[in-house]
Amino acid sequence: MSLKDSIRIEKLYKHKNMLTHAADDGSAAPDTSPKIDVTRDSAGATIALAGRWTSHSVHLVDNEMRKLQSEQGFSSATIDLTHVGGLDTAGAWLIERLGHALRARDVDVKLKGRREAWRPLLAAVGEAVDRDKPEKPPKKPFFVIRLLEALGKLSYAAWDDFVMAMHILGATIRGSQMKLGRGSGISFAPIVTQLDRMGVGAVPVVMLMSAIIGGIIAQQGAFQLRYFGAEIFVIDLVGILVLREIGVLLTAIMVAGRSGSAITAEIGSMKMREETDALTVIGLNPVGVLVFPRLVALVIALPLLTILADLAALAGACFVVATYSHIPPAAFLERLRDAIAVSTYLAGLIKAPFMAMIIGIMASVEGMKVKGSAESLGRRVTASVVKSIFVVIVVDGLFAMFYAAINF
Repeated sequence: MSLKDSIRIEKLYKHKNMLTHAADDGSAAPDTSPKIDVTRDSAGATIALAGRWTSHSVHLVDNEMRKLQSEQGFSSATIDLTHVGGLDTAGAWLIERLGHALRARDVDVKLKGRREAWRPLLAAVGEAVDRDKPEKPPKKPFFVIRLLEALGKLSYAAWDDFVMAMHILGATIRGSQMKLGRGSGISFAPIVTQLDRMGVGAVPVVMLMSAIIGGIIAQQGAFQLRYFGAEIFVIDLVGILVLREIGVLLTAIMVAGRSGSAITAEIGSMKMREETDALTVIGLNPVGVLVFPRLVALVIALPLLTILADLAALAGACFVVATYSHIPPAAFLERLRDAIAVSTYLAGLIKAPFMAMIIGIMASVEGMKVKGSAESLGRRVTASVVKSIFVVIVVDGLFAMFYAAINF
């Protein structure tokens, strides 16, 4: 016999002795069986319940409860649970059945004396009692009010994102802050690792996409300019458009979808598993460990990817022009050299570091906002990609206006 069995037998033995002594003393154990007391007046009926309404004893009052369900002569009823000593699922279901049957006959049923601890139990079985009649849904405000309300919420959310972005940017500029007391010690291994993942890994897809886009621009431009006998000017169009706008913009969009989503997912999953809190506990700065190497890698990788994207787009345009317009590559290069200048090339390349910072910061902000569910992670990854692409396009437009203002 185990120790637990011995203790259980000893407790049963003591309980039996207590009951025996109580019987010898002439006293009896308190009666805890369920009881029902119905009081009727002009205002309705009051059904007072007492005792323990549990699965071991509710069968004693089942027939009486069924009679109350079919009883007529009152328009309102109050079920009083003040003197109920115990309640489980069986008792709650019996009470719910009575309330449901009375409500089916248009009797106004109210519950009195319900303990707060019983609320989940009554809700689990239906809680037909003490449920107010359904109210009419509140009238929606005028659509202008709803529009202004949504605009206000978006403004507050944008301000919160801006503050968090500035915090991440400031902490990143300050340094990696790997350990308290070490200042701005920088570890190059994670930066090189992120460069390989975000830069080298993105080369094939960026070059393929850029070559196709360059070829499409060249074909469509040649097709339209052919009507004016100016098909040779398609080389000027492709060179200026790719180097100033399309090359860096499409590369940034591709990096935002590929690397930005990965940054949000990685940081968000670590936030879900409380690994960021663990870094703080051991004295490491989560921004320095997680954000700093990724942001540095993006700032280095995006300009290099832009250079490759420009070359791929021009190569695709050269191939299409040679096959579609029968302009040889030598003439393409000669015309391209006359059409573009160093400023044309720099106008696109200058944008790349700014776009890389935007993508990295937006992805990190969304990753830090992930809560403890997979649904939250999915929403934040989607928001990261959408917001990054939107802000990148807006910044590209601002750069275009700035270049036009300074005649660059």
